[in-house]
Amino acid sequence: MRCYLHAFLLCMVFTFCSLLYVFSQLTSTLEDRDEWNLNEQGIPVRSGHDTGHLLRKGPGLAGRGDREEGLDRERSGSAIKEHSDERSHLAVVACGPRLEETLTMLKSAVLFSKKPLHFYIFAEDNLHNSFRRALDSWPRTVQTKFKFTIYPITFPKDNAMEWKKLFKPCASQRLFLPLVLKEVDSLLYVDTDILFLRPVEDLWALLSQFNSSHLAAMAPEHEEPRIGWYNRFARHPYYGKTGINSGVMLINMTRLREKFFKNDMTAVELRWEEILMPLLQKYKLNITWGDQDLLNIIFHHNPESLYVFPCQWNYRPDHCIYGSNCQEAEQEGVFILHGNRGVYHDEKQPAFRAVYEAIQKYPFSENMEASLLRPLEASLQATTNTYCGRASHLFTKRLKQSIISVHQDITQNRQ
Repeated sequence: MRCYLHAFLLCMVFTFCSLLYVFSQLTSTLEDRDEWNLNEQGIPVRSGHDTGHLLRKGPGLAGRGDREEGLDRERSGSAIKEHSDERSHLAVVACGPRLEETLTMLKSAVLFSKKPLHFYIFAEDNLHNSFRRALDSWPRTVQTKFKFTIYPITFPKDNAMEWKKLFKPCASQRLFLPLVLKEVDSLLYVDTDILFLRPVEDLWALLSQFNSSHLAAMAPEHEEPRIGWYNRFARHPYYGKTGINSGVMLINMTRLREKFFKNDMTAVELRWEEILMPLLQKYKLNITWGDQDLLNIIFHHNPESLYVFPCQWNYRPDHCIYGSNCQEAEQEGVFILHGNRGVYHDEKQPAFRAVYEAIQKYPFSENMEASLLRPLEASLQATTNTYCGRASHLFTKRLKQSIISVHQDITQNRQ
């Protein structure tokens, strides 16, 4: 009996030791797998007080290969910066006679941003060399602030011409950016007729204000329903009371690619790449503003997914031609000027054109206060006979602060 008892106890001890060994191996395997997954996503595995942030993927983080290339370029002295990607990722689509307008937009982004930028330029093939030559001609001190990648215009093969002709040439390309830039986590898309009057990274920072359901951010199409277009004329669903404007879009593309969207075509929720063409087929006879209308339809059915930012981040002639109706701009100034309807190139809104020409003509490395701000203020004085000209002090209110901030940085770096 005593022998059986000893044998039983030995078996129990052996079983217990075996279980401990298996559990330790399983724990080690899971830790290795998590570390591999993080490395595959381009997220550095950290230790110490940073471990609480391991699972948070940084906005704009690109794939592993692109991240390594970026690290190679971001040298400080002899050491490579080993931090998470701090670039703001900015995309634009340029077709037809939009080369100079796009370059002026990119110039405004570079002038005031303190953090590095990555430009994703989607353009017709005949514009590629022109973009390269222009950007490569900028001073070396300016080129160190950004990197750029140029892409061809691409649409789904089966419906390429239909998408290309939907609104303005190539405008609907922005709908497919999440499917083309598969390794980019977050992206700021802007139209070519955008001018930054405040650093890009300040808008990029709004990503941190997204809740768990937000996957994109845009501004309302109108602040005043009495002059709104969607609420008076639209023949399709639209977001909120007055719709949204897609000229400035901040997108968490990882979330967008993963989401299943509610819709009015089927009880089954659809992924982004599945919903676009059916929506176009259903509403193509009812939409006026092309891809922007499709975005309004999508976020009408998925309002929880949209973060709405104030009109000062997308300030258009509609905010001043009927009297000033962007309260946030009245308080803090215009952050982004959106010269839609071609107002940079005609005489309809001379205040908008004055800002565009001031930035376009500003020579790099010159004193911005003397060579940009003062000439602009003089030009705006001549526009006060127009509604938007009377509100033009809002155009320079934030611009002055941006210029002072850049000047202070330059002074500190020289000391």
